[in-house]
Amino acid sequence: MAEKPLFTQRYKAYVLLVLTGVYTFNFIDRQILVIIQESIKGELGLSDTQLGLLTGFAFAVFYVTLGLPIARFADKNNRRNVVAASLAIWSGMTAISGTVGNFLQLLLARVGVGVGEAGGSPPAHSMISDYFPSHQRATALSIYSVGIYVGILAGYSIGGWIDATYGWRMAFYALGIPGIIYALLLLFTVKEPPKGHSDKKVLATSPVKNDHSSTSPIEALEGKSTEPAEASFWEVVRTLMSKKTFVYIAVGSGFLTFGNYGVGNFFAPFLARVHGMPIQDIGVALGLTTGFGGIIGTFAGGFLADKFGQKDLRYYMWVPMIAGVINLPFSYYAFFGTNITYVLVTYFFTALLTALYLGPCIAVTHNLVGAKKRALASAIYFLFLNFIGLGLGPVIIGMISDALTPTYGNDSLKYAFTSTWFTGTVSLFCYYMATKTYREEALVKKVVKVKTASGSNDMATVLNIVLGVFLLFIVALFFLQMGLAGTSVMSMATWILAVVGVFFAGGVYYTAKGVLSGE
Repeated sequence: MAEKPLFTQRYKAYVLLVLTGVYTFNFIDRQILVIIQESIKGELGLSDTQLGLLTGFAFAVFYVTLGLPIARFADKNNRRNVVAASLAIWSGMTAISGTVGNFLQLLLARVGVGVGEAGGSPPAHSMISDYFPSHQRATALSIYSVGIYVGILAGYSIGGWIDATYGWRMAFYALGIPGIIYALLLLFTVKEPPKGHSDKKVLATSPVKNDHSSTSPIEALEGKSTEPAEASFWEVVRTLMSKKTFVYIAVGSGFLTFGNYGVGNFFAPFLARVHGMPIQDIGVALGLTTGFGGIIGTFAGGFLADKFGQKDLRYYMWVPMIAGVINLPFSYYAFFGTNITYVLVTYFFTALLTALYLGPCIAVTHNLVGAKKRALASAIYFLFLNFIGLGLGPVIIGMISDALTPTYGNDSLKYAFTSTWFTGTVSLFCYYMATKTYREEALVKKVVKVKTASGSNDMATVLNIVLGVFLLFIVALFFLQMGLAGTSVMSMATWILAVVGVFFAGGVYYTAKGVLSGE
């Protein structure tokens, strides 16, 4: 007899949708400064180094350090309440950013945003891992991570238009205040799942063997952890640091996001200085390239890792490795190309390919620790990712750009961007090394999948609801952008990106739906 689930399929989809919305606000508030920074630079008289500090290090240092104690607190308490409170704090600090009058005041406001956002993702990751079993976890976490690029899409396009129409201060107000209201929706409609809920259907525990048995490695990872139920902060740190797989993927992700944040945080000024694009057109262009590309790449990374990882766990590292190699020619033209249409198209593929890593890497991290330690594990993973990537990427790119400005003028940024090719190579090496250790270090469990009372597949229903809503949102936002920006952006690049994005997203969605429904 089929086991009756604690949460219905639709409710799980709703929770995932709401949490993805939280992550959307996370990146709206984090990245709004990126699209309006040229206006702020002109009014407050800032340098590229100062802009790098504001968009990177000042935020990251508090985000990653406070993320650890907050995550530890969340592992022991109600995670939903932690996420709701954090959302209200960072949204409020975003609105306050519109009142500043100098660099120091804006720096302190951005620190406040970092403090709030420190309590967002690690508890949310832990909740998602309790709603979804391990063979679906990378896909679910990737859907959640799509919020990064939905937030970038909305923040860039709407923020750029508000800046051009009403000024940069109004952009902070308009995009910060709604997050406070959304925090109430989360607080009163989302339930806190029991810790370890998705890991309880255990029939046996055995090591994963490199043989030809019918049980897949992902199925083997399901079940109750053999680690102690409670562990101190430093015990969790020692557990993770003792696993070579975690060290490799954490450092590799940090060097990968050095390029993501370093280039991403300065690509708006790059388009303005090198290609002469106005701010409202830049907002639409980056919303489409980074938004569409990142959304597709983030979901595809988790889906592909879950699909092929059932045959070989190393696909969780092979997926971002292969994407990194393919990205090299696209990034070259995005930096040095002269035709703006092709620059934007190649940057779209760069955004897509460099987004495939997140879902698989978070899933790997969660498969190295017990259920009650996942929020803290996510925070430690994010410490590496954000300290190296967000903390150092923008500020070092800004410093290199300032140093090259006397020689190259407005072209200094394109040469500063080339430093990311070195960091990208380091990340590929780290992911390669992780493939050598993950199968031995993963938590190994064996479980018989239990269908719901209706006999239907949970993840197929979740995909139907969540991705359907987001596809409609993206199409609606695209047409809104067209109306806001006017005819000047109705260019070949815009339509190429729109058509490719919609059809690619639709193809991934229906492929995933068909595969998962047949599991």
